[in-house]
Amino acid sequence: MLLLAKTAMAMMLGFIFAISVGYFIIPALRRLKFGQNVSHTIGERHLKKNGTPTMGGVIFIIPTVLSILLLWLRGSITMNSNLMILLFVFLSYGFLGFIDDFLKIKKKNNDGLPISTKFVAQMIIAIVFFYIFMSNGGKSVLEISSLGLNIKLGWTFGLFILFLLVGTSNAVNITDGLDGLCGGLSIIAFLAYGIIAWNTTWLEGYQEIAIFCFILVGALMGFLMYNTYPAKVFMGDLGSLALGGALATIAVLTRHELSLALIGGVFVVETLSSGIQILAIRKFHKKVFKMAPLHHHFEQLGWDERDIVKLFWVVGLLLAMAAITYGVWL
Repeated sequence: MLLLAKTAMAMMLGFIFAISVGYFIIPALRRLKFGQNVSHTIGERHLKKNGTPTMGGVIFIIPTVLSILLLWLRGSITMNSNLMILLFVFLSYGFLGFIDDFLKIKKKNNDGLPISTKFVAQMIIAIVFFYIFMSNGGKSVLEISSLGLNIKLGWTFGLFILFLLVGTSNAVNITDGLDGLCGGLSIIAFLAYGIIAWNTTWLEGYQEIAIFCFILVGALMGFLMYNTYPAKVFMGDLGSLALGGALATIAVLTRHELSLALIGGVFVVETLSSGIQILAIRKFHKKVFKMAPLHHHFEQLGWDERDIVKLFWVVGLLLAMAAITYGVWL
Protein backbone atom coordinates (compact mmCIF):
# COMPACT_ATOMS: atom_id res chain seq x y z
CA MET A 1 0.00 0.00 0.00
CA LEU A 2 2.91 2.35 0.71
CA LEU A 3 4.17 1.93 -2.86
CA LEU A 4 0.74 2.81 -4.22
CA ALA A 5 0.56 5.86 -1.95
CA LYS A 6 3.99 7.07 -3.12
CA THR A 7 3.02 6.46 -6.75
CA ALA A 8 -0.24 8.39 -6.40
CA MET A 9 1.49 11.25 -4.57
CA ALA A 10 4.24 11.51 -7.20
CA MET A 11 1.75 11.60 -10.10
CA MET A 12 -0.47 14.13 -8.33
CA LEU A 13 2.52 16.37 -7.55
CA GLY A 14 3.71 16.33 -11.16
CA PHE A 15 0.21 16.93 -12.53
CA ILE A 16 -0.61 19.92 -10.28
CA PHE A 17 2.77 21.56 -10.92
CA ALA A 18 2.45 21.05 -14.70
CA ILE A 19 -1.06 22.51 -14.88
CA SER A 20 0.16 25.54 -12.90
CA VAL A 21 3.33 26.03 -14.96
CA GLY A 22 1.43 25.69 -18.24
CA TYR A 23 -1.10 28.33 -17.19
CA PHE A 24 1.70 30.93 -17.00
CA ILE A 25 4.19 29.60 -19.56
CA ILE A 26 1.92 29.40 -22.63
CA PRO A 27 0.95 33.12 -22.57
CA ALA A 28 4.62 33.96 -22.02
CA LEU A 29 5.64 31.89 -25.06
CA ARG A 30 3.02 33.72 -27.14
CA ARG A 31 4.32 37.13 -25.99
CA LEU A 32 7.87 36.09 -26.87
CA LYS A 33 6.59 34.89 -30.27
CA PHE A 34 8.14 31.46 -29.77
CA GLY A 35 5.93 29.93 -32.45
CA GLN A 36 6.42 26.72 -34.43
CA ASN A 37 7.31 27.04 -38.11
CA VAL A 38 5.24 24.35 -39.84
CA SER A 39 6.57 23.06 -43.16
CA HIS A 40 4.12 23.13 -46.08
CA THR A 41 5.33 19.64 -47.09
CA ILE A 42 3.49 18.07 -44.13
CA GLY A 43 0.09 18.96 -45.55
CA GLU A 44 -2.54 21.67 -45.52
CA ARG A 45 -4.18 20.32 -42.36
CA HIS A 46 -1.06 21.22 -40.41
CA LEU A 47 -0.54 24.70 -41.85
CA LYS A 48 -3.22 26.10 -39.53
CA LYS A 49 -0.94 25.10 -36.64
CA ASN A 50 1.76 27.49 -37.84
CA GLY A 51 2.71 29.88 -35.05
CA THR A 52 1.49 27.62 -32.23
CA PRO A 53 3.85 28.17 -29.25
CA THR A 54 6.67 25.65 -29.00
CA MET A 55 9.19 24.79 -26.25
CA GLY A 56 6.24 23.49 -24.22
CA GLY A 57 8.54 20.82 -22.82
CA VAL A 58 9.25 23.19 -19.93
CA ILE A 59 5.68 22.44 -18.75
CA PHE A 60 6.76 18.94 -17.70
CA ILE A 61 10.53 19.45 -17.22
CA ILE A 62 10.27 22.21 -14.60
CA PRO A 63 7.62 20.42 -12.48
CA THR A 64 9.57 17.14 -12.56
CA VAL A 65 12.82 18.74 -11.39
CA LEU A 66 11.07 20.94 -8.80
CA SER A 67 9.16 17.93 -7.41
CA ILE A 68 12.37 15.90 -7.07
CA LEU A 69 14.10 18.81 -5.29
CA LEU A 70 11.11 19.33 -3.00
CA LEU A 71 11.02 15.65 -2.00
CA TRP A 72 14.80 15.65 -1.48
CA LEU A 73 14.73 18.78 0.72
CA ARG A 74 12.04 17.29 2.94
CA GLY A 75 13.98 14.02 3.22
CA SER A 76 11.51 11.83 1.33
CA ILE A 77 14.14 10.70 -1.19
CA THR A 78 17.96 10.58 -1.34
CA MET A 79 20.14 12.14 -4.02
CA ASN A 80 22.12 9.07 -5.12
CA SER A 81 24.40 8.61 -8.13
CA ASN A 82 21.76 6.94 -10.32
CA LEU A 83 19.25 9.73 -9.75
CA MET A 84 22.01 12.27 -10.49
CA ILE A 85 22.76 10.53 -13.81
CA LEU A 86 19.08 10.57 -14.71
CA LEU A 87 18.62 14.26 -13.87
CA PHE A 88 21.85 15.15 -15.69
CA VAL A 89 20.76 13.45 -18.93
CA PHE A 90 17.18 14.75 -18.63
CA LEU A 91 18.32 18.37 -18.24
CA SER A 92 21.26 18.14 -20.66
CA TYR A 93 19.11 16.80 -23.47
CA GLY A 94 16.45 19.36 -22.61
CA PHE A 95 19.01 22.16 -22.87
CA LEU A 96 20.27 20.76 -26.18
CA GLY A 97 16.71 20.76 -27.47
CA PHE A 98 16.20 24.32 -26.20
CA ILE A 99 19.15 25.56 -28.26
CA ASP A 100 17.83 23.69 -31.31
CA ASP A 101 14.33 25.18 -30.88
CA PHE A 102 15.67 28.67 -30.25
CA LEU A 103 17.76 28.62 -33.45
CA LYS A 104 14.74 27.45 -35.46
CA ILE A 105 12.65 30.31 -34.07
CA LYS A 106 15.42 32.84 -34.64
CA LYS A 107 16.01 31.72 -38.23
CA LYS A 108 12.24 31.32 -38.83
CA ASN A 109 12.75 27.91 -40.41
CA ASN A 110 13.39 24.32 -39.31
CA ASP A 111 17.20 24.51 -39.49
CA GLY A 112 18.38 24.24 -35.90
CA LEU A 113 21.71 22.91 -34.65
CA PRO A 114 23.98 21.21 -37.23
CA ILE A 115 23.85 17.41 -36.95
CA SER A 116 27.58 17.27 -36.17
CA THR A 117 27.19 19.69 -33.25
CA LYS A 118 24.26 17.70 -31.88
CA PHE A 119 26.23 14.47 -32.08
CA VAL A 120 29.26 15.92 -30.29
CA ALA A 121 27.03 17.24 -27.51
CA GLN A 122 25.29 13.86 -27.19
CA MET A 123 28.68 12.12 -27.10
CA ILE A 124 29.84 14.36 -24.23
CA ILE A 125 26.63 13.57 -22.30
CA ALA A 126 27.19 9.82 -22.88
CA ILE A 127 30.81 10.06 -21.66
CA VAL A 128 29.73 11.81 -18.45
CA PHE A 129 27.00 9.17 -18.01
CA PHE A 130 29.54 6.35 -18.46
CA TYR A 131 32.06 7.94 -16.06
CA ILE A 132 29.56 8.48 -13.22
CA PHE A 133 28.03 5.05 -13.82
CA MET A 134 31.35 3.19 -13.66
CA SER A 135 32.70 5.34 -10.78
CA ASN A 136 29.81 4.20 -8.61
CA GLY A 137 30.19 0.48 -9.16
CA GLY A 138 28.29 0.10 -12.42
CA LYS A 139 28.99 -2.95 -14.56
CA SER A 140 29.59 -2.67 -18.29
CA VAL A 141 27.55 -5.77 -19.00
CA LEU A 142 24.54 -6.31 -21.24
CA GLU A 143 22.22 -8.79 -19.53
CA ILE A 144 19.72 -10.89 -21.48
CA SER A 145 17.96 -12.72 -18.66
CA SER A 146 15.59 -14.69 -20.92
CA LEU A 147 18.61 -16.37 -22.54
CA GLY A 148 20.79 -16.37 -19.42
CA LEU A 149 23.43 -14.25 -21.16
CA ASN A 150 25.78 -11.68 -19.63
CA ILE A 151 27.75 -9.99 -22.40
CA LYS A 152 30.77 -8.06 -21.13
CA LEU A 153 31.19 -4.90 -23.19
CA GLY A 154 34.03 -3.16 -21.34
CA TRP A 155 34.70 0.36 -22.60
CA THR A 156 32.36 -0.24 -25.56
CA PHE A 157 29.50 0.00 -23.04
CA GLY A 158 30.03 3.76 -23.39
CA LEU A 159 29.31 3.45 -27.11
CA PHE A 160 26.24 1.37 -26.28
CA ILE A 161 25.00 4.15 -23.96
CA LEU A 162 25.62 6.70 -26.74
CA PHE A 163 23.69 4.55 -29.23
CA LEU A 164 20.71 4.25 -26.88
CA LEU A 165 20.67 7.95 -26.00
CA VAL A 166 20.93 9.15 -29.59
CA GLY A 167 18.57 6.51 -30.97
CA THR A 168 15.85 6.92 -28.36
CA SER A 169 15.92 10.74 -28.28
CA ASN A 170 15.70 10.91 -32.08
CA ALA A 171 12.92 8.28 -32.12
CA VAL A 172 10.82 10.29 -29.64
CA ASN A 173 11.57 13.46 -31.61
CA ILE A 174 10.42 11.88 -34.89
CA THR A 175 7.17 10.69 -33.27
CA ASP A 176 6.31 14.20 -32.07
CA GLY A 177 4.23 15.10 -35.11
CA LEU A 178 0.56 14.98 -34.05
CA ASP A 179 -1.22 16.69 -31.16
CA GLY A 180 -0.85 14.57 -28.04
CA LEU A 181 0.85 11.64 -29.79
CA CYS A 182 4.32 11.84 -28.28
CA GLY A 183 3.07 12.98 -24.87
CA GLY A 184 0.61 10.10 -24.55
CA LEU A 185 3.13 7.47 -25.66
CA SER A 186 5.69 8.89 -23.23
CA ILE A 187 3.18 8.58 -20.36
CA ILE A 188 2.77 4.90 -21.21
CA ALA A 189 6.53 4.32 -21.51
CA PHE A 190 7.47 6.03 -18.23
CA LEU A 191 4.58 4.36 -16.43
CA ALA A 192 5.95 0.99 -17.58
CA TYR A 193 9.50 1.80 -16.51
CA GLY A 194 8.23 3.17 -13.19
CA ILE A 195 6.61 -0.21 -12.46
CA ILE A 196 9.76 -2.04 -13.56
CA ALA A 197 11.95 0.25 -11.40
CA TRP A 198 9.90 -0.59 -8.27
CA ASN A 199 10.88 -4.23 -8.90
CA THR A 200 14.64 -3.60 -9.25
CA THR A 201 15.25 -3.69 -5.49
CA TRP A 202 18.91 -4.62 -6.05
CA LEU A 203 19.56 -1.22 -7.67
CA GLU A 204 20.80 1.71 -5.59
CA GLY A 205 18.16 4.43 -5.76
CA TYR A 206 15.54 2.22 -7.41
CA GLN A 207 12.83 3.99 -5.40
CA GLU A 208 14.01 7.43 -6.56
CA ILE A 209 14.04 6.30 -10.21
CA ALA A 210 10.49 4.97 -9.87
CA ILE A 211 9.32 8.19 -8.21
CA PHE A 212 10.97 10.22 -11.00
CA CYS A 213 9.02 8.18 -13.55
CA PHE A 214 5.69 8.68 -11.81
CA ILE A 215 6.26 12.41 -11.25
CA LEU A 216 7.03 12.74 -14.97
CA VAL A 217 3.91 10.72 -15.82
CA GLY A 218 1.80 13.16 -13.79
CA ALA A 219 3.56 16.15 -15.36
CA LEU A 220 2.97 14.75 -18.85
CA MET A 221 -0.71 14.28 -18.02
CA GLY A 222 -0.81 17.96 -17.09
CA PHE A 223 1.02 18.83 -20.32
CA LEU A 224 -1.55 16.87 -22.36
CA MET A 225 -4.25 19.19 -21.02
CA TYR A 226 -2.64 21.81 -23.26
CA ASN A 227 -1.23 19.56 -25.99
CA THR A 228 -4.13 17.34 -27.10
CA TYR A 229 -6.07 18.30 -30.23
CA PRO A 230 -6.24 21.17 -30.91
CA ALA A 231 -2.87 21.81 -29.28
CA LYS A 232 -2.31 25.10 -27.49
CA VAL A 233 1.42 24.36 -27.26
CA PHE A 234 3.98 21.93 -28.75
CA MET A 235 6.68 20.28 -26.65
CA GLY A 236 9.39 21.05 -29.21
CA ASP A 237 12.84 19.44 -29.33
CA LEU A 238 13.29 20.77 -25.79
CA GLY A 239 10.70 18.26 -24.61
CA SER A 240 11.17 15.33 -26.98
CA LEU A 241 14.96 15.11 -26.60
CA ALA A 242 14.67 15.29 -22.80
CA LEU A 243 12.06 12.51 -22.78
CA GLY A 244 14.07 10.27 -25.10
CA GLY A 245 17.28 10.78 -23.14
CA ALA A 246 15.57 10.03 -19.82
CA LEU A 247 13.85 6.93 -21.24
CA ALA A 248 17.15 5.47 -22.49
CA THR A 249 18.88 6.31 -19.19
CA ILE A 250 16.25 4.49 -17.11
CA ALA A 251 16.49 1.47 -19.43
CA VAL A 252 20.26 1.28 -18.84
CA LEU A 253 20.11 1.88 -15.08
CA THR A 254 17.41 -0.75 -14.50
CA ARG A 255 19.22 -3.20 -16.83
CA HIS A 256 16.15 -3.45 -19.04
CA GLU A 257 17.75 -2.09 -22.20
CA LEU A 258 16.16 -4.63 -24.53
CA SER A 259 12.71 -3.98 -23.05
CA LEU A 260 13.03 -0.46 -24.48
CA ALA A 261 12.41 -1.84 -27.97
CA LEU A 262 9.03 -3.14 -26.77
CA ILE A 263 8.03 -0.37 -24.36
CA GLY A 264 8.98 2.21 -26.98
CA GLY A 265 7.75 0.01 -29.83
CA VAL A 266 5.73 2.77 -31.51
CA PHE A 267 8.76 5.08 -31.36
CA VAL A 268 10.83 2.33 -33.01
CA VAL A 269 8.27 1.74 -35.79
CA GLU A 270 7.99 5.48 -36.47
CA THR A 271 11.77 5.73 -36.80
CA LEU A 272 12.00 2.64 -38.99
CA SER A 273 9.31 4.00 -41.30
CA SER A 274 11.36 7.17 -41.81
CA GLY A 275 14.54 5.19 -42.43
CA ILE A 276 12.84 2.84 -44.88
CA GLN A 277 11.31 5.78 -46.76
CA ILE A 278 14.65 7.59 -47.08
CA LEU A 279 16.42 4.41 -48.23
CA ALA A 280 13.71 3.56 -50.76
CA ILE A 281 13.76 7.04 -52.29
CA ARG A 282 17.56 7.26 -52.49
CA LYS A 283 18.21 3.72 -53.74
CA PHE A 284 15.08 2.84 -55.71
CA HIS A 285 13.51 6.29 -56.34
CA LYS A 286 10.21 5.00 -54.97
CA LYS A 287 8.14 5.60 -51.87
CA VAL A 288 7.09 2.79 -49.54
CA PHE A 289 4.75 5.07 -47.58
CA LYS A 290 2.66 7.97 -48.84
CA MET A 291 4.56 10.09 -46.30
CA ALA A 292 6.93 9.32 -43.43
CA PRO A 293 7.00 8.87 -40.50
CA LEU A 294 4.11 6.43 -40.24
CA HIS A 295 1.57 8.77 -38.60
CA HIS A 296 1.71 11.02 -41.67
CA HIS A 297 1.09 7.97 -43.88
CA PHE A 298 -2.21 7.41 -42.06
CA GLU A 299 -3.05 11.10 -42.50
CA GLN A 300 -2.52 10.78 -46.24
CA LEU A 301 -4.91 7.84 -46.22
CA GLY A 302 -7.57 10.21 -44.91
CA TRP A 303 -7.56 9.27 -41.23
CA ASP A 304 -8.52 11.91 -38.68
CA GLU A 305 -5.59 13.07 -36.55
CA ARG A 306 -7.34 12.15 -33.30
CA ASP A 307 -8.07 8.60 -34.51
CA ILE A 308 -4.41 8.07 -35.42
CA VAL A 309 -3.30 9.25 -31.98
CA LYS A 310 -5.76 6.96 -30.21
CA LEU A 311 -4.69 3.96 -32.33
CA PHE A 312 -1.00 4.56 -31.61
CA TRP A 313 -1.72 5.03 -27.88
CA VAL A 314 -3.54 1.68 -27.75
CA VAL A 315 -0.70 -0.11 -29.58
CA GLY A 316 1.84 1.53 -27.26
CA LEU A 317 -0.15 0.46 -24.20
CA LEU A 318 -0.42 -3.17 -25.37
CA LEU A 319 3.34 -3.33 -26.04
CA ALA A 320 4.13 -1.75 -22.66
CA MET A 321 1.88 -4.24 -20.84
CA ALA A 322 3.70 -7.10 -22.55
CA ALA A 323 7.08 -5.63 -21.50
CA ILE A 324 5.90 -5.20 -17.89
CA THR A 325 4.67 -8.81 -17.81
CA TYR A 326 8.09 -9.99 -18.97
CA GLY A 327 10.17 -7.53 -16.94
CA VAL A 328 8.35 -7.87 -13.60
CA TRP A 329 6.42 -11.14 -13.52
CA LEU A 330 7.94 -13.74 -15.84
